[in-house]
Amino acid sequence: MNKKEAKILTGGLSRPSKMPGYSYNLPAERCNVGSKLVNIPGTVCFDCYAMKNRYKFRNVKEALERRYQAAKNNPNWIYGMVWDIKRVTDKSTVKEFRWHDAGDLIDLVHLLRIFEVCKLTPDVKHWLPTRESQILSNIDPRMVPDNLIIRLSATMQNGPAPKSWPWTSTVVKAGASCPAAKQDNECKDCRACWDKKVKNVSYGKH
Repeated sequence: MNKKEAKILTGGLSRPSKMPGYSYNLPAERCNVGSKLVNIPGTVCFDCYAMKNRYKFRNVKEALERRYQAAKNNPNWIYGMVWDIKRVTDKSTVKEFRWHDAGDLIDLVHLLRIFEVCKLTPDVKHWLPTRESQILSNIDPRMVPDNLIIRLSATMQNGPAPKSWPWTSTVVKAGASCPAAKQDNECKDCRACWDKKVKNVSYGKH
């Protein structure tokens, strides 16, 4: 397989400037929960960053939709993702990968396919933030691969962390534990989001 062939299977990886490594994103408009919360003031999705600015460019929207269709419909998506993740991590000192810097889980099948990708890339630490609590309710946290952390997000800004899942994230107006705002909006050497010892990460509102 080569990069072009992998892109056909997956839609291609994304490279967020904030992250230490690569990611995979989907259209925020396709979120099951987020597409509803985006219109409700005070929720963590209100005025979503992934529905404005560069995300409105035609080429970006087309790339996001291409990834969505691949993740949902391509039977060889798992193999393409594994190949592409190994391509960008095997010779790199960065061994972290983020799922969905835009967008979210499609359904339970999508989540289980992500599990397979993680199992087949055991040297990579994966982080998956989500608001799809209904999808997570179908699995036991013990089913999650050791190299994957799923963080269930709170619904409301300044609201409490969810109690239905062991790893969470919250959005706060002040006192965020995420240091990005103080370091050029980048992770730098922080890896708290990928660390299962950190039960909750709080972010400042984008």
